[in-house]
Amino acid sequence: MNLMPDPSFYASPKIAMEAPVETVAFTLLLSPDGSQPDGLAVIDVDPKSKDRGKILKTLFMPNKGDEFHHFGWNACSSALSPLTGHAFLERRYLIIPGIRSSRIYVIDVKDPLDPQIHKIIEPEELFAKTGYSRPHTIHCGPEGIYVSTLGGGGPDGTEGAPGIFIMDCRTFDIVGRYEIERGVQDKHYDFWWNLPRDYMVSSEWALPPQFENGVVPEDLLANKYGHSIHFWKLRERVNIQTIDLGANHQMALEIRPAHDPVAQHGFVGVVVDTTNLQGAIFTWWRNPDGSFEARKTITIDPQPAEADDLPELLKGFGAVPPLVTDIDLSLDDRFLYVSCWGTGEMHQYDVSDPMAPKLAGKVEIGGIVRRTAHPNGKAFGYGPQMVEISRDGKRVYWTNSLYSTWDDQFYPGERGAAMVRADVGPDGGLTLDEDFWVEFPEGYRSHQIRLEGGDCSTDSFCYPSV
Repeated sequence: MNLMPDPSFYASPKIAMEAPVETVAFTLLLSPDGSQPDGLAVIDVDPKSKDRGKILKTLFMPNKGDEFHHFGWNACSSALSPLTGHAFLERRYLIIPGIRSSRIYVIDVKDPLDPQIHKIIEPEELFAKTGYSRPHTIHCGPEGIYVSTLGGGGPDGTEGAPGIFIMDCRTFDIVGRYEIERGVQDKHYDFWWNLPRDYMVSSEWALPPQFENGVVPEDLLANKYGHSIHFWKLRERVNIQTIDLGANHQMALEIRPAHDPVAQHGFVGVVVDTTNLQGAIFTWWRNPDGSFEARKTITIDPQPAEADDLPELLKGFGAVPPLVTDIDLSLDDRFLYVSCWGTGEMHQYDVSDPMAPKLAGKVEIGGIVRRTAHPNGKAFGYGPQMVEISRDGKRVYWTNSLYSTWDDQFYPGERGAAMVRADVGPDGGLTLDEDFWVEFPEGYRSHQIRLEGGDCSTDSFCYPSV
């Protein structure tokens, strides 16, 4: 136990931006056919290292079929909360859920070059204590670890709505469900909060039968995937408002609130508009009376394409939708990064005015039709997917796999795992690092990234930036 706060806990986003540069990254590896166990790769990302981009260590799990997807820290800067913080915690453990198995691994990375399995939580414990399944997003809060789920009970995860549960931040025992009153919320995906303002925002993707075996075209065209965001009184655990973004705005995924708690706005990405195949970003904000509103502030057009160049799922549309599958916001709340997994683009928007974003940079790599190679000449399979930003905002990393069955639908055939890095100009703009390319083990795909000491989709801050 630490008697002083972990040095990687930062009171404000500005202080975090001034922290030491990351030297290692942690990336999830998944075996798409379940023939091998999933794993964790430790990657050298030190800008000064001759081994930059090389895997330093791998840790593979004792089980198969987990389908690693998202993961997160046991503790972060939210531990400095003046209300219920635990300053004695260490940012030491990675919590890795198996989205398909409903099994959860707690990995000790105190020595990042020697990661160890600390604890395994079997699915039976999750079912018994919460009634939820398919654990997904991890966020460390002041009083515990919050985990969102995509499924309820029963074999297909449709017995009851999915939601959030809480784990003890020291023992990693499952405490129980988060929700006291969920209102109309019946699907789940991401969530995040403004701690001092005491509210949380959540989003929704789909129920397990709608995603586990791939996209269900009939459900998508009938607008049956998630299209709402939900606002909660964080401490009371009550849903206070739901905003329907419009049934045509299918799959409202990543929630990215402003990092500075003084600001009361944020962003949510929408995978596809079924009326025109556009991708979209909505800005949401809180009014002085405590109510919330949301407005579409970014649209990204599809790319025309010949049917012969398209997978079966898209042949009838004559175009490639952007497929906005991840977004991330820099710690200074200035740049929003948008992964266009279908068209093979990473967009950078200046969101200094959150109601009027401006495109500031763009990189083309991968894509269903264009298949743009990396500057080093290597093929980048699939498209830009999970994106992570360094604390100082100068480096952006991303991988290329979305979800095994969706990969196979949109990008038939094995395309290989990839992780790349782009450098950010002082006033915006993105340039791919020609020398940063991670070679992953054969038969694996790569998903979410975490950076040593915290990153832009991990930490919650309790104090304003100066």
